[in-house]
Amino acid sequence: NMKIVVTGTRGIPDIQGGVETHCEELYPLIADKQHEIIVIRRPYYAVDRSVIVYKQVIIKDIKVLRNKHLEAFIHTFRAVLYARKVKADIVHIHAVGPALMTPLVRLLGMKAVITHHGPDYDRDKWGKFAKWILRMGEKTGMYYANHIIVISEHIRRMIQQKYPGKENITLIHNGINPVSPTRSTEYLQSLDLTEYGYILAVGRLVKEKGFDKLIEAFKQLSPVSIKLVIAGDADYQDEYTQKLKEMCKGQKNICLVGFIKGEKLAQLYTYARIFVLPSTHEGLPIALLEAMSYNCPVLASDIPANKEIELPEECYFKSGDLSCLQQALKKQLENAQTERVSYNLSAYNWPNIAGQTKEIYNSLIL
Repeated sequence: NMKIVVTGTRGIPDIQGGVETHCEELYPLIADKQHEIIVIRRPYYAVDRSVIVYKQVIIKDIKVLRNKHLEAFIHTFRAVLYARKVKADIVHIHAVGPALMTPLVRLLGMKAVITHHGPDYDRDKWGKFAKWILRMGEKTGMYYANHIIVISEHIRRMIQQKYPGKENITLIHNGINPVSPTRSTEYLQSLDLTEYGYILAVGRLVKEKGFDKLIEAFKQLSPVSIKLVIAGDADYQDEYTQKLKEMCKGQKNICLVGFIKGEKLAQLYTYARIFVLPSTHEGLPIALLEAMSYNCPVLASDIPANKEIELPEECYFKSGDLSCLQQALKKQLENAQTERVSYNLSAYNWPNIAGQTKEIYNSLIL
């Protein structure tokens, strides 16, 4: 049987972030008698450090100094050395920054699998040098990995343009959990919300999510008796987070509820009148897919990652365009409020995704 060490993530379980959610869902479905999975975690993100086995997945804490720019690299470096020490067969690296360590994995005689979650160097939060490092990470990863997994068609096209002739690339979508809409409304009541009486947005409070535009559009529309709820938190309290909080100060109709999950989030999705994703950058928008799995009417920016989900045209608005967003919101709000929509989400089924990933591991080792 084979041993697979997973790095490039902050860890599991219950840690905010797309890659983190991805790993938390995926690896318990892969771990079995033939596949021993060890996920390397950065301990200070852990809600409960005593959890060292999560649904058959072993969690190994490796400490590293907290630093926005270097943390991921140093952590991945230490994780690769650890993998060698425990005689891992495969190191699975998530995201393009940590992929900078791929040559080290190969040098130490292990196989490397990379999951490309999106071109992180497009994000506003990185400076020039950081962006250069992330680009280098992508380049070395693409060159030295035994296999590359991409989570969207958009990323696959991008990689094939940049690195023509690459054979070892597989598109495996990111998954979402089938959900059961909830009956309960306690959390809504605690926030003073009514069923179908609010617009919902979910995501980290970072610039590329476009929440400032959404707040702006909402304020200008100031729809009667409709509220705006934004669920998510910031990793680092920076100017942008402060700006968002300032924008919402004294606005009775806007609630920033912080990072929530589970039943509370389920209630927000179940009874949202519209879900809005105004991002300027996404790898594959999990929050949008989640909203769709609750059959919620949605509105998203027309960036390639969102367009790939192939929603009807009227569910998209021009990314970054305030008046476009305003008109789209206005139109959606005029439609029947309790109307639910059903979407086809079979490509985003976790058991299928786990099966495809396992096949890649097997092809490298068996």
